[in-house]
Amino acid sequence: MASPGAPAPPPEIPEQNCWYREVQYWDQRYRNAADSAPYEWFGDFSSFRALLEPELRPEDRILVLGCGNSALSYELFLGGFPDVTSVDYSSVVVAAMRARYAHVPNLRWETMDVRALDFPSGSFDVVLEKGTLDALLAGERDPWTVSSEGVHTVDQVLSEVSRVLVPGGRFISLTSAAPHFRIRHYAQAQYGWSLKHATYGSGFHFHLYLMQKGGISLLGRRALTRADPQPCC
Repeated sequence: MASPGAPAPPPEIPEQNCWYREVQYWDQRYRNAADSAPYEWFGDFSSFRALLEPELRPEDRILVLGCGNSALSYELFLGGFPDVTSVDYSSVVVAAMRARYAHVPNLRWETMDVRALDFPSGSFDVVLEKGTLDALLAGERDPWTVSSEGVHTVDQVLSEVSRVLVPGGRFISLTSAAPHFRIRHYAQAQYGWSLKHATYGSGFHFHLYLMQKGGISLLGRRALTRADPQPCC
């Protein structure tokens, strides 16, 4: 088994971006995941730790969506957040992660589609995703005008996130999508959460969106009322 600190091999790039939405692609990509180093989309834990940790509490029940073979769940555990459940719709990578972290029984790994989570309502204090929505939107021809299928997919995920969060719970999304592409999806009244945004990384910036269940923020209202919402601070 590769050391978690070893360099990750180059990812297997699909012939078409839309393949990122297909579980068959991920099953094939992760066929050797138990013996390969983690691959981190949009930066490793150290690159956004200063933004993320202040939003977490040691007693939080944390759900990681679309975990892949990222070390994020393990890094959260090492950082003092022991109650972490991770899901992915690739049974191949879930089996690999169970094997890799068998020495950490507190970490739970489940095969599950993020569009239909098999958890009771109000099960988690924090839901965290890193690149999962990006994968589900891969193949969209125009990021400014997402197809009705893409909008429906995002709504399925966000509705499930809102459902499984407790009142006051937090949804944290790490993505390459800038505010003018992503806020229009997040700032919907039916999810019942506030919205904040920050960037991280050097050179190329990635984005962290923080949503707290219990209201609509000024940022969210602006995004819904402007055709070209401006990036927030």
